Amino acid sequence: MSGDGRLLRLRAEDDEDIAVFSAVLQDALVPVADIAFFPDEQRFLLVANRFRWERDAHDERKDFERIHTGFRADSVTAVKYRGFRRSDPDRLLELLTVTSQGGAITLEFAGDASVRLEVDRILCHLEDIGEPWPTRWRPDHPVDRA
Repeated sequence: MSGDGRLLRLRAEDDEDIAVFSAVLQDALVPVADIAFFPDEQRFLLVANRFRWERDAHDERKDFERIHTGFRADSVTAVKYRGFRRSDPDRLLELLTVTSQGGAITLEFAGDASVRLEVDRILCHLEDIGEPWPTRWRPDHPVDRA
């Protein structure tokens, strides 16, 4: 296995846990084709190509890495999509943040797109899939100098 060899496997049951998911998933790339809701199972799934922020990304001597990561939310009663069409499977979304509030988990993407999961309770899982691969590109967030 490349990199440090550690794969993430996390569980979220409250707002604080969702904040950890948000940090881990920041700048993940999500193909619309890899988003699915299974209403009969009350389950939402997506597979993301995430930047491995947990590596020492500030150390210029190291290669940066990405890895496929599965995100699952259970107890989902409804899903609302905004800013993109599920019928556009080739579109790539960039995940900015994940939040939870008042019976909902919201995944916010660049370009004013989002997915809102109506949930009975917070129960999510995040798991790396396969092996990481090197990338030269580190996501950059310019500081607003207002």
